[in-house]
Amino acid sequence: MRKKIALIGGGQIGQILAMLAAQKEMGDIVVIDIPDYVNPVKGQALDLMEMAPHGNYDANITGTGDYKDLEGTDVAIITAGKPRQPGMDRMDLLKANATIVRSVVEQVTRYAPDTYLVVVTNPLDVMTYLALKVSGKRRSEVCGMAGTLDAARLAAFLADRLSVSVKDIQAMVLGGHGDSMVPLPAHTTVAGVPVTEFLSEEELAPIIERTRRAGAEIVGLLQRGSAFYAPSAGAAAMVDSILGDQKRIIPCSVGLSGEYGLSDVCVGVPVRLGAGGVEEVVELELTDAERSALHRSADEVRKGIAALSGLKVL
Repeated sequence: MRKKIALIGGGQIGQILAMLAAQKEMGDIVVIDIPDYVNPVKGQALDLMEMAPHGNYDANITGTGDYKDLEGTDVAIITAGKPRQPGMDRMDLLKANATIVRSVVEQVTRYAPDTYLVVVTNPLDVMTYLALKVSGKRRSEVCGMAGTLDAARLAAFLADRLSVSVKDIQAMVLGGHGDSMVPLPAHTTVAGVPVTEFLSEEELAPIIERTRRAGAEIVGLLQRGSAFYAPSAGAAAMVDSILGDQKRIIPCSVGLSGEYGLSDVCVGVPVRLGAGGVEEVVELELTDAERSALHRSADEVRKGIAALSGLKVL
């Protein structure tokens, strides 16, 4: 029996995710959006179905505005929400997107109570925490797409700087999905060799800073909206690992219960993703400076979490 994937939000990320899931034959796909956008998501679904002969994939793809169509979903990916605009940081999105994400999670858990949740909506870590609390799910069943995107950006910048294949780079980034993220050069390798063997601390500094501000860089260039290709690919990799029981170690935003000295907060850490969802939180050996930076990043996320109470969504 084929797996079933639900994409909540038919915007650019939802569209690309639907295509990637179809091309990888992860399962059947349902894209859901609000009533005003039902016809567009139905059109996108039909277009992807008609692409299948050239794309050489088999998948049933449907667009809908009815959450009842999510029954039997194995993984639901939440992309619904307002995109980041120039001049905005991720916390500026909190007020509008918190209400949207709460409503989505309530509907998804009503009609697909056994589904895993993957959160893409920003501010990512705060929305992941909100989804975890509103759904009442175990922490293994809820994760956010953050570290895998940040690590991909770091890997892309390093490959460009070193003139090597990006396939040989394994990057690691911890912390909140924002300016306080914590790239880890000591845990980033090129064909198994620490990147610190190739670049000095001074040479790495601008690459790390660009990684932290990569989202804002794209927002500034696009002017209308935020990144969508790389976030979609990151979320697709997470879903593929869960549905395929691949056991990949991927940095994701998850609820912590003492790991890294942190509790009651969602931040990016490496986890093993498989058929059981978040099957393990992998604890890396960190320097005192790295651990302090991770805790400062978690404190920034906690500011957003504290704001949720004032918005009456928790």
